[in-house]
Amino acid sequence: MKLKTNICELLGIDYPIVLGGMGGAGTPALAAAVSKAGGLGVLGAADCGAVELRENIAEVRRLTDKPFGVNTLLPASVRRQARQADGERAPTLEERLAAHHKFAREFMEREGLCEPTVEQHEALQGLGRPHRKGHIPFTQEFFEEQMEVIVEERVPVYASGLGSPDRWMDRLHANGTKVMALIGNPTQAKRLVDSGLDVVIAQGSDAGGHNSGIGTLSLVPQVVDAVGGIPVLAAGGIADGRGVAAVLMLGAQGAWIGSAFLASHEANILDFQKQAIIEGTAESSTVSLSWTGKPARVLRSKWTEAWAAAELEPLPMPYQQMISWPVMAAALLAGRRDIVPGTAGQGIGLVREIRPAGEIVASLVTGAETALLVK
Repeated sequence: MKLKTNICELLGIDYPIVLGGMGGAGTPALAAAVSKAGGLGVLGAADCGAVELRENIAEVRRLTDKPFGVNTLLPASVRRQARQADGERAPTLEERLAAHHKFAREFMEREGLCEPTVEQHEALQGLGRPHRKGHIPFTQEFFEEQMEVIVEERVPVYASGLGSPDRWMDRLHANGTKVMALIGNPTQAKRLVDSGLDVVIAQGSDAGGHNSGIGTLSLVPQVVDAVGGIPVLAAGGIADGRGVAAVLMLGAQGAWIGSAFLASHEANILDFQKQAIIEGTAESSTVSLSWTGKPARVLRSKWTEAWAAAELEPLPMPYQQMISWPVMAAALLAGRRDIVPGTAGQGIGLVREIRPAGEIVASLVTGAETALLVK
């Protein structure tokens, strides 16, 4: 049988395989490769500034004339903070920042890491996405500028993470943009569908990066039931064709897949991080708040272990990145896989080699077709 669902026609693609929006790793080369192979490539633009985002969109269009998408974050917590006056912020924030900076400094001293210079931060742009010293990317102004670019560039597909794109829905739809959003529970799915979403992405706790507290197997059918006829993409732990076939049986119309593509030639992560993927198991990752202040599945490391042992309360976005990014940047510069192996989901135990992204798409398709035929 040919692997095709209704979402293929909606998005203008050959196969119901969508690249997860992985910030830093999901560059134009990877997005274009997935689109050219018949899936939907998605730029992972979570921390791309407006200028870089516009350039990346242009680069995808240079590399392929196939449909593609852009994924950014729209965390509701940051939008709530932006509506508060300065005097309403928690009075202990500065004290908490000081305690967290102390923890990070002591960790770096213990591990022999040096504070990166401004030039070194710049050189690392795009690899794990550490930013310039003192620069905080995840602010309300930052998100507003990103969305203006996405609207102006009339991208074929937009996918939001950690929040709702409702404010921009009319403008996006007026451009013909299909709008998707990642959700982590059925209640959230129903609420966002009311805003006019074209596709819901049900991302379970198996997934790498920011995710849900509900496992993919339980989450997907409940979301399918909750949203009625709105197409659902399943995400989390899907790393081969059997996983694609399984979520189709649960009622999803396709799969949003990230970690399997981290082991691609086009993925923009360091070689030692790709090696960590192909050597990883289902037990190699953990859900930690140490990176962004929100639950995210990352590969276990000395950093995540030290954070858990310290029992610190995470700072809200965007402040937690002020603590974690300098450490990650220093570890990347030092080639310390034991500190910054990267972000990945529980499906990496099925990933055993580094291949071209197009070959990964083809194997997902043939594997799913085989599984469904057997079924």
